[in-house]
Amino acid sequence: MVRDRLDSLLVTLEAEHRKKPFGDAGALRARVVPELRALLADGRRHAQERLFAEGDGLACARRLSRQMDAVVETIYEIVNRILYPVENPSTSEHLSIVATGGYGRGALAPGSDVDLLFLLPYKQTAWGESMVEAMLYILWDLRLKVGHATRSVDECLREGRSDFTIRTALLETRHLAGDAGLYSALKQRFDAELVEGSAAEFVEAKLRERDARVRKAGASRYLVEPNVKDGKGGLRDLNTLFWIGKYVYQVEDVKALVGAGLFTAQELRLFQRCEEFLWRVRCHLHFETGRAEERLSFDLQRIIAERLGFSERGGLSAVERFMKAYFLIAKDVGDLTAIVCAAMEARQAKRIPMLDRFIGSLGGLRGATRRRRAIGPFVVENNRLSVRDEETFRSDPVNLIALFREADRHDLAIHPDASRLATRSLKLITPNLRRDVRANALFLDILTSHNKPESVLRRMNETGVLGRFIPDFGRIVAMMQFNMYHHYTVDEHLIRAIGHLAALEAGRLGDTHPLSDRIIHTISHRRALYIALFLHDIAKGREEDHSIVGARIARKLGPRLGLTRAETDTVAWLVEHHLLMSTIAQSRDLSDPRTIADFAGVVQTMERLKLLLLLTVADISAVGPGVWTGWKGELLRTLYSETELVLGGGDADLARPARIDQARARLRAQLPEWSDAEFAAYAERHYPGYWLKADERFRERHARFMREADAAGQSVATGFETDGFRGVTEITVVSPDHPRLLAIVTGACAAAGGNIVDAQIFTTVDGMALDTIFLSRAFDRDEDELRRAEKVAGSIERALKGEVKIADLVDGRRQPRERTKPFVVIPEIVLDNTASGRFTVIEVTGLDRAGLLYDLTTALGRLNLNIASAHIATFGEKVVDVFYVTDLTGGKIIRPARQNAIRKALQDVIQGASAGERKAEGKAEGKAESKADGKSAAPGGTNAARGARRSA
Repeated sequence: MVRDRLDSLLVTLEAEHRKKPFGDAGALRARVVPELRALLADGRRHAQERLFAEGDGLACARRLSRQMDAVVETIYEIVNRILYPVENPSTSEHLSIVATGGYGRGALAPGSDVDLLFLLPYKQTAWGESMVEAMLYILWDLRLKVGHATRSVDECLREGRSDFTIRTALLETRHLAGDAGLYSALKQRFDAELVEGSAAEFVEAKLRERDARVRKAGASRYLVEPNVKDGKGGLRDLNTLFWIGKYVYQVEDVKALVGAGLFTAQELRLFQRCEEFLWRVRCHLHFETGRAEERLSFDLQRIIAERLGFSERGGLSAVERFMKAYFLIAKDVGDLTAIVCAAMEARQAKRIPMLDRFIGSLGGLRGATRRRRAIGPFVVENNRLSVRDEETFRSDPVNLIALFREADRHDLAIHPDASRLATRSLKLITPNLRRDVRANALFLDILTSHNKPESVLRRMNETGVLGRFIPDFGRIVAMMQFNMYHHYTVDEHLIRAIGHLAALEAGRLGDTHPLSDRIIHTISHRRALYIALFLHDIAKGREEDHSIVGARIARKLGPRLGLTRAETDTVAWLVEHHLLMSTIAQSRDLSDPRTIADFAGVVQTMERLKLLLLLTVADISAVGPGVWTGWKGELLRTLYSETELVLGGGDADLARPARIDQARARLRAQLPEWSDAEFAAYAERHYPGYWLKADERFRERHARFMREADAAGQSVATGFETDGFRGVTEITVVSPDHPRLLAIVTGACAAAGGNIVDAQIFTTVDGMALDTIFLSRAFDRDEDELRRAEKVAGSIERALKGEVKIADLVDGRRQPRERTKPFVVIPEIVLDNTASGRFTVIEVTGLDRAGLLYDLTTALGRLNLNIASAHIATFGEKVVDVFYVTDLTGGKIIRPARQNAIRKALQDVIQGASAGERKAEGKAEGKAESKADGKSAAPGGTNAARGARRSA
């Protein structure tokens, strides 16, 4: 249909030109472009309709490529016949139009560039220049993105010899229009002068280029917002594999790689399935966004899942099922990459690999001598562990586990031939093998290895052996969690967590985790710790609480792996409570004796406390880049030390007078220049709670700060310091106390771009407030961070002095929640009178947005509540804000009517987003309101555990 319309257009134009010449290129473009534009729009519309109808992404890309071929050919004919006809062309008046790059492969995404080579015989002429210019102007007027080059055959070869990107573009070319003989000459000389004898050089360059590309796009193929084109496991990886195969084996089609021996027929089908799926996703992305969008971002994942026909099933949402399918394809692409790398190594085109080296990472060619030695039922070839023969696994299925144990023990990479055989032998992993004592002992050795358990487990996972041997693990392979907090799929997160724990134990992370580094070699249940970490998220994606289900799985798996009853109990306890320590540390007042007592009541022993700390550190660190912060480490260390005191027989309440006296004495020693009378007067300004709650590092700073403010006659003053290790900046504020003080401070921080992670609030006996606000750092360099802190502190001072209107400043900072729009977080308001001896604890969960903390503290101020401390935890798009409050008389909030009024006010704040956002969230929020109003308070430890599971 497209070809017929274009042929008809060409005939019509020639007739019109004979009747009345167009005169110049501009007049011709004005006549041609509208029709070509309409034709392209119709073609795109038809391609999208066929994509929905057929569900074939590669067919869609080829259809679009054919349409573009016809358009380019027609433009050439129009320009050549009408504008610049040549009756008897000289040897220099020849031109060949060649498709290159992705377009040269005959597949074109809806928003991709049209890559063209204007091929000249040996030099540019006025005719050739005019032809190229006229064609490009028409293509540009069609609003096409055209990547183009104008070169002679000699120039192409010269450029391709020195630049592998150009050489690769020349590898995949198609003749579209013009002089076919000129194109044939290029192909023949390219093969003879560039390809011949340079396979090893090309392979090394392409694999090195791939390494750089995936590092830039994200080194893991399990990133939750993957790049479909350039990410690891994406289309470009498949392109690279075919480029290598085509260059090395001199084939024109991927199917010929079977005959060449690179792929089996089954692997060819896998290549084709991966290619079609990735093209389908890519075409839908381009059609949906109207541009060359390659990143599968959160806001697009739901849409693409719907376009591809995924639906909710088995505890997974439609988008989670779609992304699981995507990551399984990415895994398959990784398997194909390993196959090609092994084939190239066999041709001595890669350096000798080690176990944990990134496949495809090259440091120069090395013609290694192929040496062979035996290790039990396996052999080592070229420093890779392989099988003796095809019967290795069938003769003894335990060898499927032993293969990986030997790889870990001898620090060997596994030969892709062995990996391929393992994948083909997965049916041998039966219930009998899962019960086999030898197999389970080998797996336990792998999991708890002192060598490189992360690398081995990842390889086991990629072959499918891990998920088959531990079926519950198989359920979470390639499973993503649709939120902004987790950066990796669940299986990748668990494997990375094991790697982080192994690095801790090896002493490589002592600077970042000093407490963990000190205690990790004092634990008694090392095996239990590794297994608990491996299992802590294994029940994700089920309708029941994953911590509870995970504990049940642990109780079944522990005896199978050979754990003692005590070890199994420890593993189950750790899995069930794996979120508790993180939640308590980030969302509770760690100076409140009830917080520590409740947590200690759950932990009960020092061994559990140590294990839980180590598991928590490894878990948070494996969530993704930037998730672990020094501030979180500080909170965990504080919770650990306070709980250690209680578990060691101390009683926080009984020790209060002595601790207050000690705190005063230490501060007195730090202020030798103060007179006794001056210090006594200062000390009496503080209530007893200050001496128990304020960190010793701050007390001296507070004293000097308040003294300077008094001396300067300042009723409002601010000070600031930054702490690189903890990753926070502290802003201290002194001001006359009033109920809306914290709201003003948080509003000023929000207006100045400060992200609050914690707040300590003290009131003096003479009616002043001494607040310390902790902001997450925005800059690595202290001088930059201090300049920002000065700006935030200045904003706070102006607000407290009434020089600016906070509400207006905060409203000016509010922006549409573009990043969080795809997510729905069910709002929840919990009032708890048991989590603290003196305060009512209010926990607010909801979708994060700019100015939310200011809105919440403003609402609490209007409710005449005194805020004693605020603790802010953010998990991606979800925020959990916790406030310790009293009424104006200093008592807890007891009356049900008053509690309901607080819930209603805070619910209104959470739902107080823009009308568009509220509409998107309305259904979930409506359900949550009744749930929140009917929620009863729970004991601090239990309630925190529930909150921890919500934060998963």
